[in-house]
Amino acid sequence: MDRIFGIFAHRIASWSGQPLAFILASAVIIGWIVTGPFFHYSDTWQLIINTSTTIVTFLMVFLIQNAQNRDGSAIQAKLDELIRAVTDARNDFIGIEHLTEADLERIKTALEKECGPDAAHHQALERLIRRR
Repeated sequence: MDRIFGIFAHRIASWSGQPLAFILASAVIIGWIVTGPFFHYSDTWQLIINTSTTIVTFLMVFLIQNAQNRDGSAIQAKLDELIRAVTDARNDFIGIEHLTEADLERIKTALEKECGPDAAHHQALERLIRRR
């Protein structure tokens, strides 16, 4: 079941990111707007688009999240392999994505301290922080 859902989610997420999907969605919205005068902008006319977009959005959240989870896991596995393969890399970093946010902050702070107090490093960090 996981394999079937994974394939389905990947295909839908890939397709929904294509220009054709955007054009199709835009055409549906334009078609809905054009039909407004024929239905006298009734509550039912409004309910059709509200219900349709809510259902599509609800389902897409799960499909996109599945695709992102899979992509994130693949990237993490690749990074772990790079850490393992590079002789000077610290294998202790493999699997740190499972740590708590507080633990990750402590590691980040320790790594920043290892880089030294030089002005160029400090300025680079400040630029990164301001981007948030």
